[in-house]
Amino acid sequence: MATAKAYLKQLKGITFVGKTDSNHWITVDGPEDFGGSNAGIRPKELLLLGLAGCTASDVISILRKKRVKLVDFEINITAEVTEEHPKVYTKIDLEYVFYGDDVDTKAVERAIELSQTKYCGVTAMFEKAMEINHSYRIVKPE
Repeated sequence: MATAKAYLKQLKGITFVGKTDSNHWITVDGPEDFGGSNAGIRPKELLLLGLAGCTASDVISILRKKRVKLVDFEINITAEVTEEHPKVYTKIDLEYVFYGDDVDTKAVERAIELSQTKYCGVTAMFEKAMEINHSYRIVKPE
């Protein structure tokens, strides 16, 4: 079994820098009223970006192999969070937005399906703990 490693170092209060096996640094922080410097992304927010980045990489890779030409691409993420501690995500909605003139709907649907059911490890982990929904839009550039 492969292993992954990460390193986190306190800078001040709850302001940290960390890096993983890819050797890239990121700042993780909290609000000033909680002992942070408000200088970085919140740890829980990183989870949303991790999910979006994982599935986006899959979808774009699959569409590229199918020779689907996109002008642009984005994912909008909405997450429901509990009111009480620990404040956890209970539901995540992903909206994939594809920009292009002749974007093949069937290719898009298949790429999303493959990412959600086979390739995206973050989805596989998260769906054990919460509901994950996805939708998509195809927008023709002006």
